[in-house]
Amino acid sequence: MTALWLKYRETKTVELRNEIAEHYLPLVRIVCGRLAVSLPPHLDKDDLLSSGFFGLLDAIDRFDITRNIKFETYAGVRIRGAMIDYLRSKDWIPVSMRQRIRKYEQTVCRLENELGRAATDEELAEALEISIEDLQTLVNQCNSATIIPMEDYLKTDANEAVDNNPSNSTELFEIRETLAKAIERLPERERIVVSLYYYEEMTLKEISMVLHLTEARISQLHTKAIFRMRGYLAQSKEDLL
Repeated sequence: MTALWLKYRETKTVELRNEIAEHYLPLVRIVCGRLAVSLPPHLDKDDLLSSGFFGLLDAIDRFDITRNIKFETYAGVRIRGAMIDYLRSKDWIPVSMRQRIRKYEQTVCRLENELGRAATDEELAEALEISIEDLQTLVNQCNSATIIPMEDYLKTDANEAVDNNPSNSTELFEIRETLAKAIERLPERERIVVSLYYYEEMTLKEISMVLHLTEARISQLHTKAIFRMRGYLAQSKEDLL
């Protein structure tokens, strides 16, 4: 592949670009599969794949082979970003659902800041003035909102991640530190799920087999973890302003 990349760098022909794209096409399917876990059935997966393919082409055009970074890492960011832009353009979460999600997120943030620890289901249900059963239903309904878990708080571009600019490196380090602190605050099971999903890149089904829990339970733990982290990251940003 290195020879092909070098040739494309010199010629920039459509034929070579398409040849590179064909080689990395499975990466688009992998990213799509991870995002599609919580999508409602009415969303067309083929459209998501198409948007990811255009993200791949964009990554090929922008990639600098002389930089010390794997193309798969760089392209994964671009592909995921293109798919997320597509989902946002569809505005697929109903307004009423957005309102419930926002209230849940604000309650988690406020309560855990007051407690200085992760809130229990009982404490969250009491704060929301709903039953435990209704809380579980709400968390399950929130699953579809967690496919874009960190992008609203961590606006980092793959170019910046490999930039030699010291200020960019410092900012990236601070972001990673903040994210690490957010993960550290999670209850043990949620911390394990986040680590396996985002760092080991395991699917929810694979995680369920490792932890000997149902896939639905893993999905629920993932949702809870993301909203706890969102609250902490949002609060961290406010503290810096």
